[in-house]
Amino acid sequence: MIPPPASFAGRFARLAFAVSLLGFTPPVSAEIIVKDGERIGFLGDSITAGGWGNQAGYVKLIVAGFAANGVNIDAAPAGIGGHKSNQMLARLYRDVLSKKPQWMTLSCGVNDVAQGKFGVPLDDAQAAAMVYEKRSANEPEKGTFQTNIARIVEQAQAAGVKVMLLTATVIREDLANDSNQELAAYNDYLRQLAKEKQLPLADLNALFQERIKAANQPGKNVFTTDGVHMNTEGYKLMATGVLQAFGLDAQQIKRAQAAWAPLVVQAMENAKKVAEAKARISAEKAAASAAPVPLTK
Repeated sequence: MIPPPASFAGRFARLAFAVSLLGFTPPVSAEIIVKDGERIGFLGDSITAGGWGNQAGYVKLIVAGFAANGVNIDAAPAGIGGHKSNQMLARLYRDVLSKKPQWMTLSCGVNDVAQGKFGVPLDDAQAAAMVYEKRSANEPEKGTFQTNIARIVEQAQAAGVKVMLLTATVIREDLANDSNQELAAYNDYLRQLAKEKQLPLADLNALFQERIKAANQPGKNVFTTDGVHMNTEGYKLMATGVLQAFGLDAQQIKRAQAAWAPLVVQAMENAKKVAEAKARISAEKAAASAAPVPLTK
């Protein structure tokens, strides 16, 4: 007698068992934790400002990457050049919470360290050991990086906004310099806070360190224009790290990266136009200065 055909479930179970014996299991699609139609606030400094202002900036790439995977988000950009944790805390409601986002990414730390005495101390011990000054009379009280970041997270959560922390990238691509060594403690705090509060974390600093070391081009800026602000490759790396932290798997990341090509082309065309305009203005100024001065009677 011929046995009845095995059910689909039975065949799948036997296949899964056989596959497991080989040391791996069938891939499972990752869950994207941002949902279609949600709004994300992007709080940060000049890197975030450029991430929206540049056609291939990391915020624009994140929006395109989500869309390529069927998730259409609304971005609320909130990056201001030079801003530190105390300033971001002071404008949190105005620039982010008032926009009623479901999510907020927080990118902070580079200016807190890089501005030296005008920066923000990590904690009370550092505040007592160093002299810090306000850059202007309008600057909010310094506080400390730890208290400022904790309050930003607490206020966002109290408003029903979910927070993703981004570790600060780099302060020049020389990873061994004093600024990057000091920045490490600030990033360690962000990692610790993310763990304590169970927040998603995009560990961009670790990603940049890994890629800068792999590039092995000392003395050259591979991912930045000036050691801090991103070039296109730097923006791509940031967007990749954030999208991964939001739950995109390898296949979804590839789909996102494929969607970036037209944005990169447009950014290159814009940069070319700006360079041509600057060259034209420079030539006109040079010509004007070289022109003979008319004689007067």
